[in-house]
Amino acid sequence: MLLEDGAWFPGTAPIPFEQTYAEVVFTTNLSGYQEVFTDPSYLGQIVVMTAPMIGNYGINPEDVESDRPRVAGVVVRELSLKPSNWRSTGALADWLAEARVPIVEDVDTRQLTRHIRSKGAMRGAVAQGEQPSDDVRAALAASPSMDGLDLATHATVAQQYREGPADARRHIVAYDYGMKRNIVRLFVQHGCRVTIVPAATSAAEVRELEPDGLFLSNGPGDPAAVTYAIATLRELADGTLPIFGICLGHQLLGLALGGETVKLPYGHRGGNHPVRDLATGQVLITSQNHGFAVRGDTAGVPGAKALEVTHLNLNDGTVEGVKHREYPIFAVQYHPEASPGPHDAQGHFQQFLQALDTQ
Repeated sequence: MLLEDGAWFPGTAPIPFEQTYAEVVFTTNLSGYQEVFTDPSYLGQIVVMTAPMIGNYGINPEDVESDRPRVAGVVVRELSLKPSNWRSTGALADWLAEARVPIVEDVDTRQLTRHIRSKGAMRGAVAQGEQPSDDVRAALAASPSMDGLDLATHATVAQQYREGPADARRHIVAYDYGMKRNIVRLFVQHGCRVTIVPAATSAAEVRELEPDGLFLSNGPGDPAAVTYAIATLRELADGTLPIFGICLGHQLLGLALGGETVKLPYGHRGGNHPVRDLATGQVLITSQNHGFAVRGDTAGVPGAKALEVTHLNLNDGTVEGVKHREYPIFAVQYHPEASPGPHDAQGHFQQFLQALDTQ
């Protein structure tokens, strides 16, 4: 595991792989590794697992958040080769190998995580060999940075599709910027029909579908680079439709209404991030996965006078939620659908559905 600042961390390769270059990040999830690896928000990233053993309960076809693993690579301290769980249908190593995802084992992930926390997330490479070669160092230096990278284009669906009963009382159009399956599952469980549309769908096409509300999904990459989505959301955020955004959708909404986004030093990734609801004082333990944030504080979002800050991260004070001062439009930075993670914030789905009913 080689980082762009020259630091490298030895390990072993349980299965041969091709060298890979991507941003290196860490997540503090103790479980839920299969959901993490299939979350499209991790597209273009090598994920370091801070939990000391990964793979002990195997894999199964139910715990996936997309059609395949989306991570560029996986780094672990210890890989369990003999899973034990009644739901398991196979071993994690075999599943990743079939998807051609590199995995490096026996890395001091505690030391690697501390390095990223002090130096910041950066580009890295996983490669085989006794030590980093000049060719690997050169290829790493030439690899793209996450800044300015539009990955929503690669993570989105190719064409529109629908989920839920055709006679459902509520119809939601969901922009897929790299959406997790559990989001659609929750909307359907709440009695909704969901039309999932590609990231580049125009405002006119959305209105033709006659939705009761609009959902903006999670996704990977730099939000400021998704310029087509920002322009479209600026058109749609006129008060005619209730809008609910999460993660990348939250960032795009902030940009559409005049705000800015900033890259965090090492991001928020894991299932244990405390967030305060400024209106009630309630603290939510949330699931998070993002490297960018909307610039702002309790006074508001600079450049976006229409937005009020509703939630703050208790670890670093970054903006975790906003709402429109006049229209039924709100968004949160964390993942209320969890999968994996705590369910403290699932009430935001009910909040959105209530906005549909009162519109």
